[in-house]
Amino acid sequence: MLSLDHLADLAQKHRTTLNSRVREFDVRGRKISTAARKSIMGVINLSTDSWYRESVNSTVESAVRRAFVLEAQGADIVDIGAESTLAHAARLDEGLQHSKLLPVLSGLKSLQIPISIETYNLAVARRCLAEGASIINLTGTEETAEFYRVARDHDAAVIVCFVQGRNVREVGDFSFDRDPVEFMYAYFAREVERAEKLGLQKLFIDPGLGFYYRNLQDSAVRVRHQMVVFLNTFRLRALGYPVCHALPHAFEYFGEEVRSAEPFFAVLAALGQTDLFRTHEVPKVKAVLDALQIF
Repeated sequence: MLSLDHLADLAQKHRTTLNSRVREFDVRGRKISTAARKSIMGVINLSTDSWYRESVNSTVESAVRRAFVLEAQGADIVDIGAESTLAHAARLDEGLQHSKLLPVLSGLKSLQIPISIETYNLAVARRCLAEGASIINLTGTEETAEFYRVARDHDAAVIVCFVQGRNVREVGDFSFDRDPVEFMYAYFAREVERAEKLGLQKLFIDPGLGFYYRNLQDSAVRVRHQMVVFLNTFRLRALGYPVCHALPHAFEYFGEEVRSAEPFFAVLAALGQTDLFRTHEVPKVKAVLDALQIF
């Protein structure tokens, strides 16, 4: 059972990184401020393979409508993905991703908040940035330098995801050889150095807690891992960049109340000093963060 003693011990053990300052920057003219308030990224899934039905949009019209609804509900960013991360989901090549993403981007010209594209395909990232996206949610580990160059050239940002594999669709077992935050830190430190050398300083760090590693199928093991990383988020902020978390569902524990799972995990993520919350439940998570802000 998580307790105040646990939180106190965690803060004491890592007190040198507890109050790290992170970079603030503009994305599409919108300031990503980590000091004044936390940011929320709402999800739009264009794949019918995605299981979170409330975020699935099978038509251009419904996807465009959802983006404007998310903006009205308080989202600071919308994240659009053409391919589900589920293991059984269909793989989409460059052409199919373009056919799904580009019409939606065309319909969002008047959207006032930044648009993020979730992809590990460099050609898709390049085309979507040219068509109005301003963030790449990078779910792969190959050609990262090229992604950083493309983002730099478009004055865009990159969400760097921690993936143990070539991309989110090609992962096996998650390594528990040592403190997971420690080896995440090492990976992100290398990627931050690479991005900065290429002139890109608009970065988010994402530990990738929603990815489907084979040895995290046991719900107790997976949820405990997610909770540990949430509470240790502040240690990753020592790299100098804001941390993004995709909030999980824990369906095995929440059952019919699964739509309350992300707001619950938002509390743990907020305690760990998360900067950007990726969620399917924007109004619920916003209410939780607003309530926490009162204290």
